[in-house]
Amino acid sequence: MKKSLLKIILLLAALWLPLNAHAAKNILVFGDSLSAGYGIAVEESWPVLMQQELKRNGSKYQVVNASISGETTLGGRQRIDQALKLHRPDVVVLELGANDGLRGYPIADTAANLNAIVVAAQRAKARVLLVGMRLPPNYGEPYITQFAKMYPRLARQRGIRLLPFLLEGVPPEQFQPDNLHPTAEAQPLLMRNVLKELQPLLR
Repeated sequence: MKKSLLKIILLLAALWLPLNAHAAKNILVFGDSLSAGYGIAVEESWPVLMQQELKRNGSKYQVVNASISGETTLGGRQRIDQALKLHRPDVVVLELGANDGLRGYPIADTAANLNAIVVAAQRAKARVLLVGMRLPPNYGEPYITQFAKMYPRLARQRGIRLLPFLLEGVPPEQFQPDNLHPTAEAQPLLMRNVLKELQPLLR
């Protein structure tokens, strides 16, 4: 009798553990070097700071950072399904496109890749925050304008929330020598920029 009871307990535990492993609600940060903490300590990056802020506020959400320095939208498109399967996020913060723009990739290709990532996330029942970027002025006015319009257009088409510009409000002195990546001092501002638009999705 005791052995039978023990078997039942072990069986219930085996069934419960996989469910419990995914009990926490995940926020998947899916981006490039701007989210991966390029040039600074990882613990100083805005996704880590956001996790700390959520914890202070009593939120049960866990931030999972799957960002890769140098990532393009095509690279993101190729790995989004695996990331969704692995992390099962309730929310996806999609911060990609900057590297496409800096390399002068066709806007239509970048937009198509971003759209595919959003569609995959929505198919997985995840809510999406799209994080927009802007390009330096030396890339020419037509390309810069088309690039900037890409994000709000996609947000409207897919019915998702938009942060127009991740680096909004970051002063020039808070950029690293490459003038592209923000320093550790700028990370709290980036975190607040993201969290402001993310909060309505954390239901």
